[in-house]
This record gives sequence, structure tokens and C-alpha cells, in this order.
Amino acid sequence: MKRREFLKQSTLATVGTWLIPSFLKAFEEQNINFAGKRLIIIQLSGGNDGLNTIVPFENDIYYNTRPRLAIPKENVLKLNSEQGLHPIMSKMKQLYDEGLLCIFNSVGYPNPDRSHFRSMDIWHTASDSNEYLSSGWIGRFLDANCEKNCKAFSAIELDDTLSLAMKGEKVKGLALQNPEKFYKMAKNKKINSSQNHHHEHENVAYLYKTLSETVSSAEYIYEKNKIQKTSVDYPQNEFGQRLKTISQMIKSGLEIEVYYASLSGFDTHVNQLNTQERLLGIYSDAIYSLVTDLKQSGNLDNTLILTFSEFGRRVAQNASGGTDHGTANNLFIIGNSLKKKGFYNSSPKLESLDEGDLKYEIDFRSIYATILKNHLNVPINSILGKNVEQLYFL
Repeated sequence: MKRREFLKQSTLATVGTWLIPSFLKAFEEQNINFAGKRLIIIQLSGGNDGLNTIVPFENDIYYNTRPRLAIPKENVLKLNSEQGLHPIMSKMKQLYDEGLLCIFNSVGYPNPDRSHFRSMDIWHTASDSNEYLSSGWIGRFLDANCEKNCKAFSAIELDDTLSLAMKGEKVKGLALQNPEKFYKMAKNKKINSSQNHHHEHENVAYLYKTLSETVSSAEYIYEKNKIQKTSVDYPQNEFGQRLKTISQMIKSGLEIEVYYASLSGFDTHVNQLNTQERLLGIYSDAIYSLVTDLKQSGNLDNTLILTFSEFGRRVAQNASGGTDHGTANNLFIIGNSLKKKGFYNSSPKLESLDEGDLKYEIDFRSIYATILKNHLNVPINSILGKNVEQLYFL
């Protein structure tokens, strides 16, 4: 059995734990002063209701179709003459007022799929709705960067598992909930005892060697991350602490180009008002803390934050005080170098629906293409597989 096959089949060869040593050791040895671009992707899992996030407060159809769910006009945090934010998102309004936020309405793709899993796969892989891909768009970005100067990892997801978006054909990102947890895992007695293990079989010896490096590198990232203090207050919830960890890792100087974090629970078929308000409050407060932290540390200019959800909700409320799976949705881009600030396009056309759902106007892959070309500075075709139209916001 070849080494690659051996590692692939080994139960110990979980995503990330193999390649992180060389990745982190490289930083340790080079004392990198990283000056490149970073992308932070935030996934609102479950299908966030975009119409109660960016509220069309001058549209009668919105209020007529949502008699128990619509946000009262007087409570909306108004951004222009016809649209505003959910009242819990006061921190996001501050980012909007500072010119750091670009809002896209009616983002989606042709022939939308209302399945959470399938639609998320489409967003992760940047595929057509009738196309099934095994690699994600960030994974292919990692693959593209690997052609000339192969770096094991340039992308980290703050979670226990790795999203399809982060998996390439040759390179995969690293799933890491937090440096302390990863450090404790690496210090596990069974793994730690392998450091001095010797085996005559080449593949097994390589396995133990890599495990040994993992222990060393986990200690390195944990110790380096510990010294990066922040004076910014983050929400004491899981999502807030994940964004705090991202900020600490950025400030530590690690050469990571993509970070990925998720906030779950947006599948609001029942009792939507309270659930969505709580989640949008968590998102808004945590993002504001992250942006403030990046600004204070001088890292905001090179960092872009993308927030998306796999689909929006239907325009009309259902009988359970919620909304069902829909199609097009809004999307946020946050950064300090936006060419287009505020709203990128007009509000959703509620008078022209597709069987009760919003029609998409912007293909999400155009947003990916613009980020890849104008922020991460990589060719688009090799990652998206086609020449996708770019937009003017970066």
C-alpha cells in the first residue's frame, strides 16, 4: 500500500490533524510577517429569513402577507427610504453608518433547491443546481494555490467538522474549534505516547512522525494564541467566542487566508419572531466586536467578511408563526475597502414572485468571482470552472 493510500484509509488520518504540523512549523521557522488578504466566511445555517432581516418597511405586500410576523415600521432601523435592519441589529447599523457594509438583495441561483442539504452543497461547491461536485470553492482555491507553492493549509474552520466548501481535491482546510481544545486533544496520552514510537514499516513510521509533529504544533499555536489579548468585549456565547478566536489567530500572525464559522438555528418554521431575534442579535453583536477588534489591530484593511445563508424563506408567513423554505436571500459583505457601500441593488420585488418565492437577481457565484479576483487575487476559471460575471463592489 502506498503512503497516500495508507494515510487516506487510516482512522487516525482525520482532516487537519495530518497536515497542520508542516503548516504551523513553517510559520514558526519563518517568523512570517503576513501582509496578504484574508476572507472570513460566516454561514447562517438553516435558511435565514431575509425579509425580516432587511425589512422592506414601505411595502404593503410585506405587511399583508405577514400579519403576525412583519416587523412594525416604527421599530425598523432605517437605512434608506424603504429598507432597514431588524431592530435587534443596532450594531450592524453602526457598521452600515461607518461605510463598512454592502448589502446584496435577491441573491440566489437558477432552479433553486429548497432542501437544506442540497442548497448548502450548491453554495459550498458553487455548482449549478443539477451539478454535483465533490470539492468546495474554497478547497479549489487551496488547490489552485498549491500548483506552484504548495502550502498544506491556508484555511481554518472554527468547528469540529469541515464544511464541503473547505475541501479541495488535493488540499483540505483544517477544522479546529479552538486552539486550547486542539492542544488538549494533541496532548492526549495515546497521541502523546506516539512521539517516541519507532516502527520499521515506512508508512507506520510516517504516521507516528506526523502525530509527533501534531503535538508540537498544537502546543505552538496554543501558546502563540494565548498571548494575543484583546480589549474588545465579545459576546459570551459560542459564536462570539469563535469570532474572538479568529481575531486572536489573525493577530498572532498565522498565515491563514480563509476562516470559516457558522451560526445555526435559522430554520424558523415555528415561532420565528423570538428565535430569529435572538440569533440576529448574536450575529450582529459578535460581528461588530470582530470588526472593532480587526480595526484596532490594523487588520481590517486586508480582511473581508462574507455572510450568507443557503436560502431565504417564503414571502408569506405559515400557520405556525413561522416561514417555510424559500429561495433568494440577502447577503452581507463587510470590509474597509468597499467600492460599493450600502445597498448594492434595490429591494426584492414582492409584486413579482415565483409561486410565492422571491426571484433571484444576483447569482451568488458572481460574488464569489469578485472576491476571488479582486480580494484574493487568484484566477477565477480554475476555481469556479467557468467565466463568471464579476460585480462592482471591490
